[in-house]
Amino acid sequence: MKSSKKHLVTAALPYANGPIHIGHIAGCYLPADIYVRYLRLRGEDVKFICGSDEHGVAITIKAKKEGITPQQVVDKYHHLMKSSFDEFGISFDVYSRTSSDLHKETAGEFFKNLYDKGVFSEKETEQYYDEEAKQFLADRYITGTCPNCKNENAYGDQCESCGTSLNPTDLINPKSALSGAKPVLKKTKNWFLPLDELSPKIRQYIEQHKDDWKPNVYGQCKSWLDAGDGLQPRSMTRDLDWGVPVPVEGADGKVLYVWFDAPLGYITATKELLGDGWEDYWKDKDTQLIQFIGKDNIVFHCIIFPSILMEHGDMVLPTQVPANEFLNLEGGKISTSRNWAVWLHEYLEDFKDQQDVLRYALCASMPETKDNDFTWKEFQTKNNSELVAILGNFVNRILVLTQKYNGLNLPSNVEISEGDRSILNQLPTLIEKVEKSIENYKFRDALSDLMNIARLGNKYLADEEPWKIIKTDEKRAHSILYVAAQIGAALSIVSEPLLPHTAQKLKSFFNTAPLTWEDAKKPIILEEGHSIEKPSLLFSKIEDEAIQAQLDKLEKTKSENEKDMETNAEVTPAKENITYDDFVKLDIRVGTILEAERVPKTDKLLKFLVDTGIDQRTIISGIAEHFAPEDVIGQQVSVLVNLEPRKMRGIESAGMILMAEDADGKLVFAQPSTKVTNGSIIA
Repeated sequence: MKSSKKHLVTAALPYANGPIHIGHIAGCYLPADIYVRYLRLRGEDVKFICGSDEHGVAITIKAKKEGITPQQVVDKYHHLMKSSFDEFGISFDVYSRTSSDLHKETAGEFFKNLYDKGVFSEKETEQYYDEEAKQFLADRYITGTCPNCKNENAYGDQCESCGTSLNPTDLINPKSALSGAKPVLKKTKNWFLPLDELSPKIRQYIEQHKDDWKPNVYGQCKSWLDAGDGLQPRSMTRDLDWGVPVPVEGADGKVLYVWFDAPLGYITATKELLGDGWEDYWKDKDTQLIQFIGKDNIVFHCIIFPSILMEHGDMVLPTQVPANEFLNLEGGKISTSRNWAVWLHEYLEDFKDQQDVLRYALCASMPETKDNDFTWKEFQTKNNSELVAILGNFVNRILVLTQKYNGLNLPSNVEISEGDRSILNQLPTLIEKVEKSIENYKFRDALSDLMNIARLGNKYLADEEPWKIIKTDEKRAHSILYVAAQIGAALSIVSEPLLPHTAQKLKSFFNTAPLTWEDAKKPIILEEGHSIEKPSLLFSKIEDEAIQAQLDKLEKTKSENEKDMETNAEVTPAKENITYDDFVKLDIRVGTILEAERVPKTDKLLKFLVDTGIDQRTIISGIAEHFAPEDVIGQQVSVLVNLEPRKMRGIESAGMILMAEDADGKLVFAQPSTKVTNGSIIA
């Protein structure tokens, strides 16, 4: 039943410093597209909004490395991403960009609205300044030694070696990434969003969605709200020259923080699409704002963006934020810097006109509740054993047998038996399962439900065997094919959200007029004598050679990464010699992990309770991307027990667990080969 609601569906703005890969697609854009296509088939009022996120420090760093301007960087990747989305079939109503004049106007007006209301707190803080480059340094423009793991190439916001979140002033021997000079602290003024003061409003908003948001979304929001220090003020401006200028007096040389700027890109894109009509969606209480994102964007879409909208006033807040987890590739984390990815534009070149095979495989392995893995062998199996053998086989049988026995027309004067009616009566129930799965953001279930319709058709033909019956009862054989064609026609409609290119082929095969979702539930969709088209294959088998080519490509990437690591190991000199007296100062002992849990508000940190033989102590380690907490309990590890304690995320960490990193970037514990007594000294 069509609702009276407006549906404003957004997909996270992809960052314009690289191409789109399958992790992006499975995490955000494919689920959003499935949902939108379904709503359109239901006749709902829906707008599908997206665009490129084109500001922030990472863009300026890439531009500097490539010797081009930030605008040239974002122009390149905006057009590449847009063309990839278009060819793949992600059906945005508008694909905008945040470097446009319209967006600068929109974001600037939003900031000025909150500024004039006195929402922001103005603070003077000390930030690092490069006296040679004559500019303040964003966190990523500062490198130095990590105080936690002693990695000498840590960034000012995070150490990518141990995962520790940092402030630039935490770094040992900081230096500017622009000039290499040692930066100095200099006072600067910025404007902060007082999330601490807004916390009661935010908490009330989050609690309203306790029962209808996905557990991973609600749980992450609660962990931020319930953390020891709660929500803290966050600066909404930065000292940079690339971004939306801060539109207030005294803000020369400052731009809007990218996480203030970027979500407002949804509003800019709606303005681009609808002009003055944008308010009909963003300011109408009947609008359902549904924001598809990956799990790394939950806090920004569920806490910061709603806070901005609340303080502006008259704006709808996100109704649903169905965030997915991460998709891995062949057992490893997708990494753009290591080129460990399947890039969408390359897939579209290598597998011409096979968009729906990838849509099917990604939907089948969609990381809806936990991280999942994509493998090329599974991709091949999904195509050959399911798309070809089930869906393609069923449709091909209908078309080939109909043409053979009745030309390019469905039979006339058919007699539908009670058994046939029983088959047709199952269709509405199966279709309703698909729709309920989509409406509940369970797209993997929806795909399985769709294939069950094809399985029903295959079983019906296998049981009835019209190719045998035709010899003795021609009328019955024709009736069977007529009934099977109704299932095929239903599939041409119900497959549209999940497999749009396939749906288009099916509509062409069955020569159907535009149909709606409700039409699929009708027992008879195609009339007697209806003309069809000549049969052709819906899907083709993918051979081993094509899969091996993709595996070889990844293996080459892996080898290159290993070579780079070896090269880096060769050119990186050993650290300065230390005396034996320095070495014996290190107290390294064997301990056992008693407890392990994730640190709230972080993706990389785990908190351990370790029995060191001399005591039980808390240790924080940045290894959450490599180990699940439940998998490490009981393991013996090597612990540096006399490392000076340090607070991370408000938790005092007393020691360091020693790790080894292999050529693939995989971490393993440095541990004894056989179990020993806790507290045993490593010397």
